[in-house]
Amino acid sequence: MTSTGPPFTILTRGGHPDFVDLPWDVPLAEWDHPRLVRMAHGISRHVVRFVRYDDRVYALKATGRHGAEREFRVLRALEEDDLPAVEAAGRVTIQVREGAGEDDDGVLITRYLDFSLPYWYLLARDEGPDITHKLIDAAAVLLVRLHLDGVYWGDCSLSNVLFRRDAGALMAYMVDAETSERRPSLSDGMRQRELDIAWENIVGGLLDLQAAGRVPETVDPVEIADTLRERYDSLWSELTRVDEFEEAERWRIDQRIRHLNELGFDVDELTIDLAAPGSTLRLQPVLVDEGHHARELRRRTGLEVQENQARRLLADIANFRARRQQDTGREIAEGLAGAMWMAEVFEPLVDAVPAELRSRLEAPEFFHQLLEHRYLMSEREQREVTNPEALADYLTHVLPHRPAERNLTTEGP
Repeated sequence: MTSTGPPFTILTRGGHPDFVDLPWDVPLAEWDHPRLVRMAHGISRHVVRFVRYDDRVYALKATGRHGAEREFRVLRALEEDDLPAVEAAGRVTIQVREGAGEDDDGVLITRYLDFSLPYWYLLARDEGPDITHKLIDAAAVLLVRLHLDGVYWGDCSLSNVLFRRDAGALMAYMVDAETSERRPSLSDGMRQRELDIAWENIVGGLLDLQAAGRVPETVDPVEIADTLRERYDSLWSELTRVDEFEEAERWRIDQRIRHLNELGFDVDELTIDLAAPGSTLRLQPVLVDEGHHARELRRRTGLEVQENQARRLLADIANFRARRQQDTGREIAEGLAGAMWMAEVFEPLVDAVPAELRSRLEAPEFFHQLLEHRYLMSEREQREVTNPEALADYLTHVLPHRPAERNLTTEGP
C-alpha cells in the first residue's frame, strides 16, 4: 500500500501495518511514542528504533532515501531466493524541504526476527564452551550461502548478523544489506576481500564490547576471526570442489551427494565430464543450496523450520513410522506417517505448553529440547520415558527457568 502526503511517503508490503500512526514529522532519534520498545540489537552506524504492533516488532533504520530504496530491493531479492535475511516490510521517504529530491531522508522498515539473538547476548550467557564455535559455524554457513548466490555483502560483521537456535546449533541471518551487491558469481578476490573485512569487523567489534564489559575477557577476538576464515574456506572447498575418480567408481557420485545432503545442502544439478572412454570422471556439483532437510520436512508436514531442527524432527518421524508399522504390521507411506506424527505427537506436545511460557522457545526448538530431555531422563532412570512424562518434567523444572527470547528486550550496546 502506498500513502502519500507531505511531508512523507510510506510504501508497505501486504500483511504488515501501514505505519501511518507514527510521528514521521519528527526525526527518528527524537521519537517519544507509545509503540516504541527497546530491543536487543547489534551496533549500527545509523539510528535504529523499534516499534511494536500487537505481537510483531519492526526495526526502523534512518538512512537516505536512495539507501532505503536500495536496501529494500536487496532484501526483497534475498527473500525471493530463500536466503536467510530479515524481511523488508516497507520504506519511508521524508521530504526534508520542498524540491529536495536526492537529499530526502529515508527510513527502512524490517520485521524483527522472532526468537533471534545478537551475538553479544550469546557470548555473555553461560551456554557452555561450544557457543563460540556454534556462532562461527553459523556465520560461515551464511557467508558461503550468500557467496554461492553471487551476493557480495561488503560489511560482514557479527553485529550485522542475528542468530536463532537450531536444535542445539545456531542459524545466522543477515540484518544489514546496505552495502551488498548481486553478481552472477564472485571472484576469488572478492570473496577474500569480504573475509578481510569480516576479520577486521569481528576483531574490532569484540574488542569494543570487551572494553565496555559486555563480552567476557576470556573471548579471544583474533581467534574467533581466524576461525571464521578457516571454517569458511573449509565449507567453500567442500561445496565447490571437483572430484575425480575412475568410471567404474560411479557409486562415488551418490556418496558425494549424500555427504552434501548431510551438511544440509541440496544438489540441483551435476556436471560430469568424461575425458576419454574408460578413463577418469570429473564430478562437480552445480547450484548447491542449503535446506535439504527443511524442504523434506515441509513436504511431509507443512512445518517451516530450520535445517538442524528439520533433521531432528525427520528422525523422530522415522522412529514414529517404524514403531507404528511394527505395531500394525502394515506399511505406512511417508506422507501419511508425517500427518499422523503431526496429529498424534508434535501438535499435542506443543499445544500443552502454557501460554505464559511460549515466548521461551519457538515450537520446533521446544520439541527438540524436549526430545533431548526425554533421552537424558531415560538414561538417568534406565528405562524408556514416555513423551507425557518428559513433558511434565520439562515444563516443571526446565522451561520456566529459561529467559523469554521471542522478542529479546535486553538493551543492546
